[in-house]
Amino acid sequence: MAKTRIRELDALRGFAVGGIMLVNTWQHAVNGVPADARNGLDWTMQAMVQGRFYPIFSLLFGISFVLFLERAGRWMLLPRLFWLFWIGIVQHTFYEGEVLTDYAFYGLLVLLPASFLSSGPPVLVLGIAVVGWALGQDRSALLLIPGLFLIGMALMQMRPSPRLLWPGFAVSAVAAVLLTAAYETAGGGVVYRLAALAGAAAFITGMLLLLRSRWAGPISTALEPLGRMALTNYVTGTVVIVLTGGLLHADPTRWSVPVIAAVTLVAQAEAGRWWLARHRYGPLEWVWRCLTWFRPVPNRLESGRDHNRPLPDPGLS
Repeated sequence: MAKTRIRELDALRGFAVGGIMLVNTWQHAVNGVPADARNGLDWTMQAMVQGRFYPIFSLLFGISFVLFLERAGRWMLLPRLFWLFWIGIVQHTFYEGEVLTDYAFYGLLVLLPASFLSSGPPVLVLGIAVVGWALGQDRSALLLIPGLFLIGMALMQMRPSPRLLWPGFAVSAVAAVLLTAAYETAGGGVVYRLAALAGAAAFITGMLLLLRSRWAGPISTALEPLGRMALTNYVTGTVVIVLTGGLLHADPTRWSVPVIAAVTLVAQAEAGRWWLARHRYGPLEWVWRCLTWFRPVPNRLESGRDHNRPLPDPGLS
């Protein structure tokens, strides 16, 4: 019996893809703009949005790694990450801010060794320790990625109760507000990164609550195509950012940022819905899968057939 995708993970991944598109567009727009020339929209983006979505994506990468282990085995991770690295290298030729190479490197560094641990709690403790170490480093926030990979892996292994969602949302939302206020008052990179992590936790728990509510249907319909074609949408989104760079830099109000991001995401969602009605995987997801297995993988769906879609691969497909 074929296993099916976990739709909540697809929707949550689509939510993260949308947030990353918005943040990357804004970062491209304010690149080189002095701090005293930034406006209220810039403040909102920095205080409430920046740094909140890549932790979600990183957790999902770790979560989906467990599913990948169940389906393909430990050693298939090696070609999977090898080809992800090279996709990132290609993307780097036109977009220096890509993170695919970092994901491939950190995935190999921590996820493969962690797969030899027996259960979730040791992985969780290790992940928290790595995140704590990264918070103390006065360097790139990308150092948080390996710890977040491990925490996501542990959460999938432990399967915490859904009853923890409401208290988790309440605690993380309050922490995000307090930490953001503390950063605005006193500054400090550690405080900002903690605020970003708390905000990411609030987004995750809040979105999962919505996906269990009466609004789940339309939310899933909107987000799942983005999540199921996350690699394709991430790469094509960066292409849009590069092509619209002139407009972004010429707009001192920065309102072109949400407009470009929204138009791109709507177009990607509609294109994804059309594509996935006819294919199992997105275009880049299919290429990545063929390279991983080193053979052509069937992609075209047969009309009139009940399609059981396979489990998601780590983080991006």
